[in-house]
Amino acid sequence: MVRAMTDNSAAPVPPLFEGLRRLLAPLERRWSGLSPMGRGILLVSTGSLTLVLMGTAVKWLGDRLPSFELLFFRSFVGFFFVLPVFWRDPLAPFRTKRFGMHFVRGAIGSAGNMCFFWTLTHMLLADAMAIQFSRPLFMIPLALLFLREQVGLQRVAVAVVGFFGILLYARPFTAGFDPNALVGAAGAMFGGLVIVCIKRLSTTESTATIMFYYAFWNAVLVAVPTYTVWVTPQGHEWLILLLIGMLGIGGQAMVTAGLRLGDTTALTPLDYSRVLYSAVIGFAVFGELPGLWSLAGMAIILGASLYLVLTERRRAA
Repeated sequence: MVRAMTDNSAAPVPPLFEGLRRLLAPLERRWSGLSPMGRGILLVSTGSLTLVLMGTAVKWLGDRLPSFELLFFRSFVGFFFVLPVFWRDPLAPFRTKRFGMHFVRGAIGSAGNMCFFWTLTHMLLADAMAIQFSRPLFMIPLALLFLREQVGLQRVAVAVVGFFGILLYARPFTAGFDPNALVGAAGAMFGGLVIVCIKRLSTTESTATIMFYYAFWNAVLVAVPTYTVWVTPQGHEWLILLLIGMLGIGGQAMVTAGLRLGDTTALTPLDYSRVLYSAVIGFAVFGELPGLWSLAGMAIILGASLYLVLTERRRAA
């Protein structure tokens, strides 16, 4: 009996897994040889491109499927990627005493994601990405209102300049008024509110628990409007919807892990490369070419937001 158990435990690795291990061995050696900063650069760059590919898939299906439905699949698939985190202790998320705050965070996050997916399907890909990066601008008034932080006159002035960039996109006083830009700005504001909620929750909740409820409430809350506008996907569209969920959760995980590995101040600008990626892919796939108003607004928003992010990192350090 003992010999049988010993032989069983030393069973050979299946040929498929052995072949996969040999195939990935050179990549594993290269990864091990990289410095933490090198790994961070690779992860953030790859994650940013992955998120742009997700946005491209959303825009590709957006001509036929509602943006709410696309977001539902992004949230639903993402939720199942979060579950393995709790395989050792499945009841861990249910020990929280802050269900209400988790719901508020999930509701705000769902509203922000709905706005982002709406802009992906109704604006140029590069424009939708650029407006998403206006979130640091909204953190200035939100920090004053909810966190009682001292932000300084210089940071307020930079935020005001950044908001002017959003107006260039929307052009509310011209014949070319585009309300979709204001929807994108609302999504960025909701994104700022999510950060405020996370700061409050992180005083008592683990990162894994916050991730669980965020993914759960996103899937549940988006399911309601999805039901009212449901369009049954056809054939290959099911695979693209699955891909949207996998690219979304995978890209976000890579960017987050990359920023933790290296100098955040140096790596953060790489995340802004999403706008460059989306401009190139938008032109190659959809024939999109941002106009002068868009380029001006993009430059102002990205410049002001990047300045605020980097100065905040230095101040925190």
